[in-house]
Amino acid sequence: MIGRIPVLDVQPHIDCGRHPAKAVPGETFLVSATVFREGPDALGANVVLRDSTGRCGPWTPMRELAPGTDRWGAEITPDSEGRWTYAVEAWSDPVATWRRKARIRIPAGIDTELTLEEGAVLHERAAAQVPRSGGREDILAAAEALRARTRPVAARLSAALTPRVLAVLDAHPLRELVSATRPLPLQVERGRALFGAWYEMFPRSEGAVLTEGEPPVPGTFRTAAERLDAVAAMGFDVVCLPPVHPIGDTARKGPNNALSAGPHDVGSPWSVGSGAGGHEALHPDLGTLEDFEHFVGRARSLGMEVALEFALQCSPDHPWIKEHPEWFPHRQDGTVALAETSPHAQAQTQTQTHQDVHPLAFDQDPDAYRALVHETLGLLRLWMSRGVRIFRIDTPHTKPVGFWEKVIGEINRSDADVLFLADAFTRPAMTHTLAKVGFQQSCTDFTWRDTKQELTAHLTELSGPAASYLRPNFHVNTPDVLPTALQEGGRPAFETRAVLAATLSPAWSVYAGYELCEATPLRPGSEEYLDSEKYQLRPHDWEAAERSGASIAPLIGNLNRIRRSRPALRQLRSITFHHCDNEQVIAFSKHCDIPDEDPGTDAGTDAVVVVVSLDPRNVQEGKVTLREETLGRFGLTAAQSSGAETFPVRDELTGRTHRWGKENHVRLEPGGEHPAAHIFTIRPDRADPENSHP
Repeated sequence: MIGRIPVLDVQPHIDCGRHPAKAVPGETFLVSATVFREGPDALGANVVLRDSTGRCGPWTPMRELAPGTDRWGAEITPDSEGRWTYAVEAWSDPVATWRRKARIRIPAGIDTELTLEEGAVLHERAAAQVPRSGGREDILAAAEALRARTRPVAARLSAALTPRVLAVLDAHPLRELVSATRPLPLQVERGRALFGAWYEMFPRSEGAVLTEGEPPVPGTFRTAAERLDAVAAMGFDVVCLPPVHPIGDTARKGPNNALSAGPHDVGSPWSVGSGAGGHEALHPDLGTLEDFEHFVGRARSLGMEVALEFALQCSPDHPWIKEHPEWFPHRQDGTVALAETSPHAQAQTQTQTHQDVHPLAFDQDPDAYRALVHETLGLLRLWMSRGVRIFRIDTPHTKPVGFWEKVIGEINRSDADVLFLADAFTRPAMTHTLAKVGFQQSCTDFTWRDTKQELTAHLTELSGPAASYLRPNFHVNTPDVLPTALQEGGRPAFETRAVLAATLSPAWSVYAGYELCEATPLRPGSEEYLDSEKYQLRPHDWEAAERSGASIAPLIGNLNRIRRSRPALRQLRSITFHHCDNEQVIAFSKHCDIPDEDPGTDAGTDAVVVVVSLDPRNVQEGKVTLREETLGRFGLTAAQSSGAETFPVRDELTGRTHRWGKENHVRLEPGGEHPAAHIFTIRPDRADPENSHP
């Protein structure tokens, strides 16, 4: 309903409030609404933020975002996890209305004493609502001055217009005709839901032994745990494992997705289930439950979490095939149907048949549907009890949206810290809806966004209203996808794509082998890896690659170090793109306010400017022009924000300090000691003259 003062179109507002907006503790976001009233009287508005206990947060006044638009907004920052609500209140501001009239009437000598007395009465009413410690005496003193007939009229009015009086009444306004919207839900989840660096690895390849003429010896959880020190040294927060369950023998795939497998071929982990068990079991070659828990514990001791890929599908040998035939779709001849999926959003006209995978059926029998929900919840809770608190859900877009809404809702009601990543490279409507119904993170088609226009459009979409519910995780590669840009761009492309993913998105993901710049496709025009690790063991000599300089692990480690040290890079919503006169160079910035208690950083504003070449072969030059309104958010002086003066910036990739201003020349050369990119932190008061470069 419209109240006495209309408050309309509150944002964020997810599906009419059916689903909550999302944030993490300390994340600032904008609440906006259309607020107006009849006549000339002044009005005000504020946001009411309440936590799960009903505690009201700080009073947050709103302002008109652009004059004459009637669109009001305020930035709010929840400080703890839980289920919050936010609402907008609008109200008539009689004191501000009086000020507006008094500034006209008093100089003109119109109803002078009456106007001053009206002001005195309003200030007395306002003082009654101001705490003693909040400036009540200042407001009462203003009321007394308005009645002091022995003083000049101008001085009496000025006493009510001092900065102190205005500040007190801004914090504690006299409100009339208060009109409030209904509370809207806000889910505040743990920080990992927004920010993190993921590393995906196959335990069976780590420590595997391949001897010609001998059966291969797969790696185990124990041998894979030995790799974790190096992963942690690169600064990763999450170690993601493919399905770790028994793999079916029937229709097992051979190397390079061959339809027939040899006696020693290991098959695809996504073909879940055999006589050794299904989704509840571990592949015998990987080790025991104790070995798995050792791996999880070792990762935790290094400051990392283990994410487990959950593939809700079955091999022909999965126990469910015989135990629950009603859970599967059947063809006219009685056989169980095979799974078919689209490769990714860029190729929507083709499907791929998986001879070693059967899908589940969700629409044939209501009892079967309920049983699948129950079974899925039980499996997730089983792996949660084994130390897993993050699940990467394989192809969730091939299951009903309502199924995930039910499953994730049930899990998060009892275990709010458990996170789900939607591994769904699919069309936008499905991606957005999966995020709305509960997925804390989402894969996007960043992997295929190569040009400045594509990247700018993608991030503009993600950092806008969608940021209220969809958190991207930018994958530079996956076991399924070797993008053309990496195949053709060589090491410089691997470097700059890592810079882009790590700085554009708060969460990004690397699949093992990326640091070695592996770029050989199965065939020309294919995005599959030659000798894909999905179908065979692929042990790497990581130490030899480090010694030879073939690895870009040092760069990846530096990127993750920079991300952790710069609060601005933990944000998504503050991204701004800046003009560069070269289409092969992209420039953007992020900023955020730093609270006093943020460890390791100075209070104030953190600002980062990133410049990246999109051409992995040639030197690119251009002029980057920073937006003046954005410079104003960087904690610079007025002269620096307007471009009249320069300010020092530090390139976090090289350690050098430069002088920058509103317009800046850049020259980016691929193939050098550093990537063809800059990550500049704005350092208005911390110049380094000895290491300064123009």
